[in-house]
Amino acid sequence: MISKTTIDQVYEAARVEEVIGDFVQLKKSGSNFKGLSPFTDERTPSFMVSPVKQIWKDFSSGKGGNVVAFLMEHEHFTYPEAIRYLAKKYNIEIDEIEQTSEEKEQANEKESMYLVSEYAQKYFEKTLWDTEPGKAIGLTYFKERGFTDETIKKFGLGYSLDEWEAFTQTALNEGYQLEFLEKTGLTIVKEQTAGDTKRFDRFKGRVMFPIHSMSGRVLGFGGRILTNDKKAAKYLNSPENDIYHKSKVLYGIYYAKQAIAKEDNCFLVEGYTDVIQMVQRGVENVVASSGTALTPEQIRLINRLTKNITVLFDGDAAGLRASLRGIDLILEQGMNVKVCTFPEGEDPDSFSKSNTYEDLVLYLEENAKDFIQFKTSLLVKEAANDPIKRADTIRDIVNSISKIPDRIQKEVYIQECAKIMQISEEVLYNTLAQINKKEVNEASKKIRQEQKVFEVVKNDPLVEKVDVQYELERKIIEMLLLYGNQKQKFEDLVLKENEEGELVLEPEIVEAKVYEKVYLDLQEDEIELSNEQFKSIYYKLIESLNEKEDFSVNTFLSGLNQEMVSEVSSILMEEEQYVLHDWERREIYPKEKQLGVAQLVGETILTLRCNLIKNRIRKLQEKTQDQHDDNSEILEEIMNYLQLNKLLNAKLNRVLS
Repeated sequence: MISKTTIDQVYEAARVEEVIGDFVQLKKSGSNFKGLSPFTDERTPSFMVSPVKQIWKDFSSGKGGNVVAFLMEHEHFTYPEAIRYLAKKYNIEIDEIEQTSEEKEQANEKESMYLVSEYAQKYFEKTLWDTEPGKAIGLTYFKERGFTDETIKKFGLGYSLDEWEAFTQTALNEGYQLEFLEKTGLTIVKEQTAGDTKRFDRFKGRVMFPIHSMSGRVLGFGGRILTNDKKAAKYLNSPENDIYHKSKVLYGIYYAKQAIAKEDNCFLVEGYTDVIQMVQRGVENVVASSGTALTPEQIRLINRLTKNITVLFDGDAAGLRASLRGIDLILEQGMNVKVCTFPEGEDPDSFSKSNTYEDLVLYLEENAKDFIQFKTSLLVKEAANDPIKRADTIRDIVNSISKIPDRIQKEVYIQECAKIMQISEEVLYNTLAQINKKEVNEASKKIRQEQKVFEVVKNDPLVEKVDVQYELERKIIEMLLLYGNQKQKFEDLVLKENEEGELVLEPEIVEAKVYEKVYLDLQEDEIELSNEQFKSIYYKLIESLNEKEDFSVNTFLSGLNQEMVSEVSSILMEEEQYVLHDWERREIYPKEKQLGVAQLVGETILTLRCNLIKNRIRKLQEKTQDQHDDNSEILEEIMNYLQLNKLLNAKLNRVLS
């Protein structure tokens, strides 16, 4: 259990823009920051972070909240884990209570899998450093690769004993359940004919490379065998499971994320040792696809941090053509891609090991080619003097260019291709147009199908209209959050009878804090918020504003559950959505709310009253239709409400039909 004092310290120290900046490339946008959504696939930023309010909002997925909510959404942390992560980041001391076997059993499934994976990483690391086989076999191998003690410890490398169930038995003795050892793939369980089960360690006799998420959680492992067993795979990865999806993970991203954002470039390699050796040499903005074909999800991970990728290929050209598909995927995501190949017989690991940092950086700078130069030089060699192959090569290159979303970039690359391939730009443009036409036709077909669905929805009488009551209650919460403690002069309306005997609303000026004005007005009219979520937030807000002179949204959010945090952040960040559209560049200047807080509060309360009166009139009218007796009293009540509604709407400058 973490004490409230520690939690308060964490909330006070944590800066939402710093924490999210570790996962998403943020750019300044007025008083806020914006970036690409980490939850959806997009090319135009719709993710906003407010350092002033200490909250974030993702307009593409609808998610939002404070710094803890981000970690819970993005990294699937539990609340205590998010607090622990932030405490570690900001060097805040936290009392860790060792989990009992009972507590481990009560943890949810995903969390149990994370716990097992993190325990396994510590176990393999300890085995490497503290056992004779670990030191003699595992440590010797890493030293032979040229890794220093510091590097081995940084990446949490380890060793799994060459015994059938050394790890499994130790984990079970520590209270970890076989169910989760099996689900993470660390233990293989096989049913025997007699009904018994046989279990053994998946990574028996291998050096271990833990695979981390962007926040540093252990998701799975890569294990390399050190014997010459031809039946066993050289590298073995954790199987796909609830926490490890290899198509969505990049090896080294946890260590590289800050360097990638700082350098505004990411080096993409194939293997674990390529990453480790380059980082040890001083080039830290490097990640690996871990031997799998590059996927859109992996590219999007990089896209959050930079728009620039440099793909590093081994000197062996055998697999280069297959790797070109990955380049097309990168272009499709709207990113800039360069390619660098190493000399024959060299790879990023060996080249980094045998060169100084300066030589490595210079080589990468001088040999990184634009993708089109690289692709043309590679394919032209293959085509040689064969005109059919040459035509296919040109078509292949134009097809890659068609993937680029930016029209100016497309044109530049067409010109470059025409020059290199010695072919007219007109022919290339025609080929590009044919490819685009096919894509447009497919897109049009999809749009027509969507329009049919829309027509059905449009004509559906059951489709809900705007809920006025909901919007007004939401506005009240927003006003309390933004201006609750501000003192304002309000124009109160008092119902009086004039000399002619007519009812009129006379203004009276009163000075009060916004939250006091809202609370008293709603109490006077006996108005209760109808939305249960808003009602809970409303009473918590009134209580907090009444008790704390130095009310802050961040402190208020720390006392809410995650559902409420998400709702509050959505309310507070709604106006930021319009900042994304950059209206001022188009000479449209939205009025700022704080310029007329008193008017905003007054008009919102008045509109809420009008809406409630309108609903009351509707109910009374329904009552007259149901009753067959004398309706005179009900009709009189309706007339009174209509008169009051007319007065309130006149004050709001609205004309009633």
